[in-house]
Amino acid sequence: MGRAQKGGRAGTGRLPGPDGPQRGMAGRPFPWRGIRPRRAQQGGTAAPATGVLASVQRHGSGDNAALRMRATGLLLLVAHLLIVGWLTLRPRTVPWVPAPNLQPLASISAELARGPWHAVQSLSGQVLLLAPLGVLLPMAAGRLDVSPLVSLTRTVFAGAMIALAIELLQTGVPGQVPDVDSVLLGTAGVAVAHLAVVPGYRYKLRRRRERLRGTTPRISRVGLAPQADVLSGSRTYL
Repeated sequence: MGRAQKGGRAGTGRLPGPDGPQRGMAGRPFPWRGIRPRRAQQGGTAAPATGVLASVQRHGSGDNAALRMRATGLLLLVAHLLIVGWLTLRPRTVPWVPAPNLQPLASISAELARGPWHAVQSLSGQVLLLAPLGVLLPMAAGRLDVSPLVSLTRTVFAGAMIALAIELLQTGVPGQVPDVDSVLLGTAGVAVAHLAVVPGYRYKLRRRRERLRGTTPRISRVGLAPQADVLSGSRTYL
């Protein structure tokens, strides 16, 4: 009985102890004894992975901010156009209306003849009415890398078309008088607002984007593992 137990122990090998070596039959080590997991080296692929995730999150947040800005611009643009339409296209009950003015600068000259202060009070409202379009139109477009001249041309042209559409719609509204000078004043307000706000704001946004790109972490080069470590997984133990 004792010999059988001894033989059984000799046949099956000693059980691995908590601190002792792991050995099989004939005192040979088990196959998995020679394979040890390699620890992640500092500065390898594990550390840059966090940097890549941070970069992706940073770019994702930048895209979300651009989308939010564009959505806000569209919302404000629609709200402003609704207010302008309510102010310029609602019917008015008046005892008499003047004839439509189709001669450029005629009404502006008439207001200036009454005095500079009277002209400022009378014409400033028409200038300020469409001035927010100079900022809201580029904001709704959401472009940063665009020529200032091209942006100004597009915005002024869009503002002029909106002002012209309003004057054409006023021909069918009771109490509203179309005036070609309103188109000129509204377009001038769009141009002034665009030049005062948009170029400087776009410059700040581009500088901020360049700073974010400059601090984006890059993946360090990963060296090749030694041949012995690569082939260790394919070793066979008999």
